[in-house]
Amino acid sequence: MLITTTNNLEGYHIDEYLGIVSGETIIGANVFKDFFASITDIVGGRSSAYEQVLREAKSTAMSEMEMQARAFGANAVIGIDLDYETIRDGMLMVTTSGTAVKVSKL
Repeated sequence: MLITTTNNLEGYHIDEYLGIVSGETIIGANVFKDFFASITDIVGGRSSAYEQVLREAKSTAMSEMEMQARAFGANAVIGIDLDYETIRDGMLMVTTSGTAVKVSKL
C-alpha cells in the first residue's frame, strides 16, 4: 500500500476517492523509562526510551489506518497527517488520518 503526506502520487492516477481513514493509539511510558529520561534531560542528550515509545505509537496508528483503508478497498492513502498529544501523566496519543483512494499507474 502506498502512503504519503502529499495529495497526489507522481506516476499514478487517482481512480476513486473512498473516504477518510484514521488510526489512533494511546501509549504510556513506564516509570523506569520516565526516570532514565529525566536523567538524560538533566545531563543532556537524547532520550532513546521516549523516542522508541514515539516510534511504536506512530507505527501502531499508521497500521490501524492502513487496515481501515484496505477494508475500504484502497491501495493507497494520500494526504496523511500525524498528530501527537500528551494526555495525563506519561500518556501519549498519536493519531493519523488521510484519504483512502484507489490508484493506477500511468
